Amino acid sequence: MKYLSKRVVKCLLLSLLAVIVAFVIGFVVIVGPWPVYVDSHYAGSPYFNQTLRRIDEHLAQTELTDNPGRLEAGWAEHDMTPPVGTPLAGFAGRPNAKRCTAIHDPVFARAIVLSDGHDTVALVGSDLLMTTWNIARKVWAEVAAQTPLTSDTIFFTTSHSHSSPGGFAPGLLPEYSYGKYAPVVEQQIASAMVGAIVDAYRAMKPGQIAHACTEAPELITNRTGMPGKDASLRFLVIENDSGQRCYAVRYSAHPTVLPEESLELSAEFPGALCRRIKERTGAMAVFLGGAVGAMKPASPAGTNPMERMQRMGDALADRVLVCPDKLTYATNVDIAALGAPVDMPPMQVRLFSPHWRMSPYLAYVVGLPPQGWIQAVRVGDIVFLGLPYDTGGEIAQEWATDAAKKGVDLWVSSHCIAYCGYLTPDSYYLNKTNDYEQEYEWRTMNWFGPNQEAMYRDIKDHILNVYARKLN
Repeated sequence: MKYLSKRVVKCLLLSLLAVIVAFVIGFVVIVGPWPVYVDSHYAGSPYFNQTLRRIDEHLAQTELTDNPGRLEAGWAEHDMTPPVGTPLAGFAGRPNAKRCTAIHDPVFARAIVLSDGHDTVALVGSDLLMTTWNIARKVWAEVAAQTPLTSDTIFFTTSHSHSSPGGFAPGLLPEYSYGKYAPVVEQQIASAMVGAIVDAYRAMKPGQIAHACTEAPELITNRTGMPGKDASLRFLVIENDSGQRCYAVRYSAHPTVLPEESLELSAEFPGALCRRIKERTGAMAVFLGGAVGAMKPASPAGTNPMERMQRMGDALADRVLVCPDKLTYATNVDIAALGAPVDMPPMQVRLFSPHWRMSPYLAYVVGLPPQGWIQAVRVGDIVFLGLPYDTGGEIAQEWATDAAKKGVDLWVSSHCIAYCGYLTPDSYYLNKTNDYEQEYEWRTMNWFGPNQEAMYRDIKDHILNVYARKLN
């Protein structure tokens, strides 16, 4: 008995030691602490150079010309409203397992397809929190089977409504943000996008296009308390030779007028905006999400959140509809497009301290993609730029101002296929702050550390320098 007791004790001690060693190794490998780096040293790095080479390869596949053919355009929408009980995306603290208890208003996938006779692109706007890899791959494959459109030429944007359908992506982090994965919802969303794109492609007719920008500063604020914000309300109008019109609108306020306590499914103020335009003009409107990082809605007064949400959408729509007939239309515009993976530096999520980072391997555990994605579509002097972030509104506004000097009207969008956290101003990253919103925006949700703004600015400039050559 004594021998057996010693043997049991020895086994228990060895087992305990093995558990401790495994825990320590697992903690260091998966969690941390890992040493931080102050500078990502992206310039000249293999991942940055590989990204630029890849972008150049994709740019070489699109035609840039001073003599484009006649514009052809088509548009379509498909309802993708799921049943009551579907999870809602956004607001991780929602009660009732995030499941919606009612449908306040329907949600749609909408698409505009444009062609100059050589290049054809699709601009997709959907009432979702974001477009994910699994959705994009399904759409690419199904659309490519029916049209010449590819991953280079389908530009995904979302409204980023926090009251939109969830449950459309697998993985620990997606299920935390979007609710429990439901393949039937995934397929319903992908099918709606495919239907809208294919129908828009088949509906193309000769037409003309115009665009403009106005400001709506009273409806947006910077939630970190800093002064920078993207208050630009950009819109374009397409009219075919039959006299039918379509609108596309971009604005950067977060669609979070409805609080996390709300369990009603809704397209939020972007949906209200699109409904208002259709009610006033009969035209379909596509909302192309903007640079929502740090951008908080400042909705008009109302007796309840639903009323405030509706009034915000109405106010933006009415601003767009003031003078569409006074716009200058073009019938021949050059179209170009690219979509490409972006290699990223090792992750350095500084969740608990600014002095150490969590393991870069954590991304694989929680289901984050290993790469980012960038989209850039040129339509005449407009460039639609899609980034894999909650892109800071103050960054987008600065970039748009710089692009205007090159004759480019730059529309920056967020949440395009991959999700890499927040893209925040580099000047804020190492700021010492006790403010929760600032810490959350500038460091906690900035998953790849300092100089991400600079890196993507260089990528953006690399693309614009090619696109802008034909504008000057």
